[in-house]
Amino acid sequence: MKKAIAVFSIFFISLSYGQDVKPTPQINVNGEGKVKVIPDQATINVSVETKGNVAKDVKKGNDEKIDAVIKFIKKMNIPAGDFKTQRVALNPQYDYEKKKHSYNAVQTIEIVIRDLSKYDELMEGLVEQGINRIDAVVFQSSKLAQYQSEARKLAMKDAKLKAEDYVSVLGQKVGKALVISDNSQTYYPQPMYASMKSMERMDASEPRETLAIGEINITANVTVNFILE
Repeated sequence: MKKAIAVFSIFFISLSYGQDVKPTPQINVNGEGKVKVIPDQATINVSVETKGNVAKDVKKGNDEKIDAVIKFIKKMNIPAGDFKTQRVALNPQYDYEKKKHSYNAVQTIEIVIRDLSKYDELMEGLVEQGINRIDAVVFQSSKLAQYQSEARKLAMKDAKLKAEDYVSVLGQKVGKALVISDNSQTYYPQPMYASMKSMERMDASEPRETLAIGEINITANVTVNFILE
């Protein structure tokens, strides 16, 4: 009986203590940080596509063009680690009207160019050596990690500023952060799709400007719970 009374007493004290605990005043806000950057490099995906009626000849022709393309890339002094084969395919195709088989060979190469001033020379040379499809050009920054860090700091400052704005009319102050959640999306540079027409010189006497690089946005988003004092 005494044991039961003791247990009941402990339970009562614990319940009373729990009832005395007051919720911590806090505010939940979102913050965004954005850094605009001029890209200093690009990733280019180009392909050689060859068609014909004999599989062996189609593959051979495609391989010869790719060989010339790779030699040109090396001649441009692009490091071996900055270009690689992305895709190799040889597919049969059937023409139901003519009731004949044909073959389509494709090889795709990914190239990272770290000096955008060489873009025109590189692209012209690739086309001359046999590239007949430009799949995508993606502009990037070589200092992505640095700019992402800057964006995160700006996001935190934005969150705190918003919290201060909200509580300024309440006579309270923003205290320490209780919880910080990173809601940032993985950064994926936006591709610029190019057509072969962009490689054609309309007037050889005029200098060409084939790129409008612009800026890329690197964004961070956070959710922060601040204690209110």
